[in-house]
Amino acid sequence: MRGSILSLVVAAAICSLSSTQVQAQAPDPNTIAPSQDPTRTANGLAMTPPMGWNSWNKFGCDVNERVVRHVADAMVNSGMRDAGYVYVVIDDCWQGPRDADGFITVDPVRFPSGMKALADYVHSKGLKFGLYSDAGRMTCAGRPGSQGHEYQDAITYARWGVDYLKYDWCYSGVRNAEEAYALMADALRSTGRPIVFSMCEWGNNRPWLWASKIGNLWRTTGDIADIWEGKKGNNWGVLNLADMNEPLWPYAGPGHWNDPDMLEVGNGGMTNIEYRSHFSLWAMMAAPLIAGNDIATMDETTRDILMNTEVIAVNQDAAGVQGRRVRDEGDLEVWVKALAGGARAVLLFNRGPEAANIEVTWDELGYPPSLRANVRDLWAHRDLAPARDRFGASVPSHGVVMLKIGA
Repeated sequence: MRGSILSLVVAAAICSLSSTQVQAQAPDPNTIAPSQDPTRTANGLAMTPPMGWNSWNKFGCDVNERVVRHVADAMVNSGMRDAGYVYVVIDDCWQGPRDADGFITVDPVRFPSGMKALADYVHSKGLKFGLYSDAGRMTCAGRPGSQGHEYQDAITYARWGVDYLKYDWCYSGVRNAEEAYALMADALRSTGRPIVFSMCEWGNNRPWLWASKIGNLWRTTGDIADIWEGKKGNNWGVLNLADMNEPLWPYAGPGHWNDPDMLEVGNGGMTNIEYRSHFSLWAMMAAPLIAGNDIATMDETTRDILMNTEVIAVNQDAAGVQGRRVRDEGDLEVWVKALAGGARAVLLFNRGPEAANIEVTWDELGYPPSLRANVRDLWAHRDLAPARDRFGASVPSHGVVMLKIGA
């Protein structure tokens, strides 16, 4: 499925770019992926990819205020908040019925204290609070959607203290996606509260072509499964999502990010080597880092993956460049991401069944071969010997070596 979601014109343009162009800065947000409305302006939020936690991957509809409070506590106690994970987002199944005036209510069994009290608790921990809704008449789990109630819902969210809205696409019928998402974006902005807008229409309507001044992030893929490769039900494995998202690198930048879905790190369906690769790929692609595990009970290995501050720094780099694949030799790949200041993040990635040696050349980095470059291993947390012209390493099966290379 690699690259199948791009048109032939876009794919041809991407393929024509030389390896030396990896040093370019992020595309100008005023010229890349604009809304078709020339008067629209971006909301100025999410200038680096959002980081946080979402309830869906681990808890699904079994979410309640006790779970959310425990997660908020754990994000502080584990150090995740200080590492940059600040959004606590409740996904589907929090909604009750609409009241007589059409305003959304909260499920009184799952959230007996109400959403304002829960948001206040999350805020008291130095975190930000997020909710989920849908552009259709119902959410994917059959709760009330926001169609026809966009401004009412936006007012309600602002009153509760919401900082982030994930907006799905189930039961949306024949709605025009750009119009539907622009309507909710305008409703959120009318409240005067800064609310990050996460668009979740699975890339069906190619939002990278029109949404940079509507949403702060847009899904480019279907939903993730906690598997390495293939399909589980309607959900896709990590490799499949990476292959769908990677060709869209020209459309990402500060305030508008490609989103290949949330993280599965720590949920038990993959090996720790595969989870490390999953996290590294998302970091290289400047994807939102939204954890989806039970943070309150995670083990030390999961914590070490999610808390690798050197890998997080690559994801959060101020240049806002999405990394891309510069070499594909079947199972062996080289990915490069230009960083502010001129250095490069490099991913030596082995998709295959056996360990293998992989090299990156300075030509692929846009460096002259004579440059004596410093090399740091971001998972081993150590400096390696400086190198000229190229660098190689043994990479385990399904694993990565992630480097920072620069003068």
